[in-house]
Amino acid sequence: MTRSTHTPPAEPPTERPAGPPAESAEPDRRRTYHHGDLRRAILAAALDVISAEGPSALSLRDLARRAGVSHAAPAHHFKDRTGLLTAIAAEGYELLAATLTEAADLRDAGVRYVRFAREHPAHFQVMFTPELLRGNDLELTTARTLAGERLRAAVSAVPPEGRGTDARLAGVAAWSLAHGFATLLLSHNLDGPVGDQDPEEVFRALTGMLFRSD
Repeated sequence: MTRSTHTPPAEPPTERPAGPPAESAEPDRRRTYHHGDLRRAILAAALDVISAEGPSALSLRDLARRAGVSHAAPAHHFKDRTGLLTAIAAEGYELLAATLTEAADLRDAGVRYVRFAREHPAHFQVMFTPELLRGNDLELTTARTLAGERLRAAVSAVPPEGRGTDARLAGVAAWSLAHGFATLLLSHNLDGPVGDQDPEEVFRALTGMLFRSD
């Protein structure tokens, strides 16, 4: 008997949809971050929270939810809440040092200090709350020292007859004036006295009562 060589027809190939596989309806927001962007996104979210509710409302888990990442992601970048606040303070001092570097004189340095506080209120609040920070953090201490040097340089540029013989005490006076005014301004305690005037111009007038650049 001759064995049949007939073979059954092959099954038709399974059709594959053209293009990449369909993604889930809920996109994975983590894919939108490039290397390094996540740290910036967490810092930005933290600053928003601090501006609206203060540092006490800060939670790494909540920040992870806001950024659309796993709850462990903020800890990977900052270790803990104190680390995050310390990073915010360090960034604040770096920004402050940069703006003080561009000051024309001591009066302008004070105006720039007030402007910094107005433009970066969350940084400003955290920078001067030492119990929230890791005080021996190298990034923080370096940035803080740099900002202090910029202020002292502005004070030293004022002739002794305009600031007194003790430059160090003059620096304390200048800082106290700028910081006190900024703090009162941000806490709305100067709403009445300042009114609709430009706060920077008001501060400029105040400095003229204490320091002379010539």
